[in-house]
Amino acid sequence: MYALKNKVQLIGNLGNAPEIKSITGGKKMARFSMATNETYRNAKGEKVTETQWHNIVAWGKVAELAEKYLSKGSEIAIEGKLVNRSYTDKDGSKKYITEVQLNELLMLGDKNKS
Repeated sequence: MYALKNKVQLIGNLGNAPEIKSITGGKKMARFSMATNETYRNAKGEKVTETQWHNIVAWGKVAELAEKYLSKGSEIAIEGKLVNRSYTDKDGSKKYITEVQLNELLMLGDKNKS
């Protein structure tokens, strides 16, 4: 078996336009949410669609591509890795976040769509 590694592949739509930040040294970071949908039939035969939301973070060149080409609703395919981090909020509570750190981005959908 191939060596296991941390790899995530998703196809979905942006929930918001990428939030862009410039880091010291001119490096860029893009942050956005992405929805994936799974459709199935329940026990009654009714069609059910479940939506999962994912937090996505991109750095450098990939962040620049996201800034230039992505907007709310864009359909994309991504590949990256899961990253877990924690922080303490203003009330002193520890919060945990799981994000997808983006390595590759592929734009899908109609290019002429406005």
